[in-house]
Amino acid sequence: MNKTFIIIQREFLSRVKKKTFLLSTILLPILLFGLYGLIIYFSMKGEDNLRVAIVDSKGQLEGKIQSDATIEFSFLKQSNIETLEQDLKDKKYSGYIIMPDSLGKKDSLQYHSRTNVGLMTQGKIESRINKALEKNSLQQMLAPGITLSQVESNKTSINLKIEKSDGKAGNAGFATALGFICGFLIYIVLFIYGSMVMRGVMEEKTNRIAEVMVSSVKPYQLMIGKIVGIGAVGLVQFLIWGVLMLSLQLLLPILFPQLLEQAGTVQGAVEVANAGGGKASMVTTILNNMQSVNMTLIIVLFILYFLGGYLLYSSLFAAVGSAVNEDPQDAQQLMLPITMPIIFAFVIMMQTINNPDSGLALFGSLFPLTSPIVMMARIPYGVPAWQLLLSIGLLIGGFLGTTWLAAKIYRTGILMYGKKVTWKELWKWAMT
Repeated sequence: MNKTFIIIQREFLSRVKKKTFLLSTILLPILLFGLYGLIIYFSMKGEDNLRVAIVDSKGQLEGKIQSDATIEFSFLKQSNIETLEQDLKDKKYSGYIIMPDSLGKKDSLQYHSRTNVGLMTQGKIESRINKALEKNSLQQMLAPGITLSQVESNKTSINLKIEKSDGKAGNAGFATALGFICGFLIYIVLFIYGSMVMRGVMEEKTNRIAEVMVSSVKPYQLMIGKIVGIGAVGLVQFLIWGVLMLSLQLLLPILFPQLLEQAGTVQGAVEVANAGGGKASMVTTILNNMQSVNMTLIIVLFILYFLGGYLLYSSLFAAVGSAVNEDPQDAQQLMLPITMPIIFAFVIMMQTINNPDSGLALFGSLFPLTSPIVMMARIPYGVPAWQLLLSIGLLIGGFLGTTWLAAKIYRTGILMYGKKVTWKELWKWAMT
């Protein structure tokens, strides 16, 4: 046990002390935070106001198009082209549109401008003009005495709220997003840290370090020490990322004081909307959904399935690394049967977030090779306790089984050189 702990300590410290670990662990959250900050900065800075002049002699659009922070509309009854062109030169307007006396449904309008117009800006102008023309046509079709505002006030917008038979409310959109994020993170973890274990075993075998170490410890102890040591590195990295992201998130109100003002405005609007039965904002909806979900349980289960999935697959990756010499192509061929269940689990996860209680979802969340990814996608929807316990029990059993098989392959492969190994030979090693 002491020897295993020494190997764990060696694997952990040798990776934590590397500059690449420090750079990837600290710089990645800072880069993400910087990108996030730039998005907020440019969204607050906004773009230059677009001033559009509309020559509308019949008043088809006046009073029906509202300006906002990005586009300002000005309506002119009469104006000649020379005056408009001069206004463009003087930058009084960004562009102008001349409305014809009659406009068919398939006709086009000309937007005159001295600068290029982006696709999104063009879409905004088109959308607002089309809506105004639709209102105009609808107003003409209404019976006398009925106004357009009366028709619009009778429009309904119904939200479907899910409530299961056990009385618990649910939100499919939030559960889908949270389930996908959790499952995708586990998916990435299995590939990254599993491959890290395999490369570590291959390097020690190639450098003949494994021969020296096997003379002092058992191959099983060496494999377990390497798996647990690298797993501890991954867990510490995740914890550091979480703390850094949380700390950097707290800096946002300091760097962008406008966020606090917007938050207060949004909260007040939400209270008014709730009192009047209106819609809450997206931000508040997310916060309310997070409060309705047991985030502590999700975090604990994420760590549990992260460790279980990693330990299960890393033992298989270690077995492959011990059987490979120096050719990376051999490693890729032997990795295929290991990576296929991970990819298969991701495919099941995509189906699970749409139908979390289907038979395929239940199978994927219980089968040890797919449960770390699929179960994390189901948990935000709510999973019965017996399924969670059974899934965790099968995952532990799967880890013990794969470790037992991998240890048999590892003890033979780690000392074998100069021979290309096939899966048939690996199976013989495992069965002996």
